[in-house]
Amino acid sequence: MASHSSSPCMYYVESVQRSHHHGISPYESAYGFSRAVRVGDTIHVAGTAPVPEPGEELVGGAHAQMLRCGEIAGQAIEALGGSMTDVVRTRMFITNRHDADDVGRAHKELFGGSEPAATMVVVAALLDPNWLVEIEVEAIVS
Repeated sequence: MASHSSSPCMYYVESVQRSHHHGISPYESAYGFSRAVRVGDTIHVAGTAPVPEPGEELVGGAHAQMLRCGEIAGQAIEALGGSMTDVVRTRMFITNRHDADDVGRAHKELFGGSEPAATMVVVAALLDPNWLVEIEVEAIVS
C-alpha cells in the first residue's frame, strides 16, 4: 500500500501592485473607469478616442485622429512608468474601411519601433459620431 503525505500544499502569492491613470475624457468619471491600469509589469490602456484637450477642437481625418489617440495612450503609458516601445498589443476600431490605410500609417508612426501584435476592426459607430478611430493598447514594461 502506498503511503501519501497528509501535509497541506502551501502557495505563496506575492501582492501585485496596481496603479491607475486618469486622463481628460469625461467618460472616465461618468462611467467609472481609468484611462490605464498597471498591474505588475503590464499596462492596459482603455479604449482611447481622439478626445481633444480642453478648449481645442477635434482633429479631422483618420490619420490625425489616430495620432491623437496614440498621444493620449502614450501619455497614460508614460504616467505609469512605461514607454511606447513597451507596447505589445494594439486594437484599432475604425468606422470606415476606407480609412484603414491612413490609420495603419499612423499606427506605424506611433508603434512601428515595437511592432506590436495588432488588430483593426471596422465597427458601425463609435460613441461620438465625429470619431473615426479608437484604440486599445497593452504594454509590458521591462
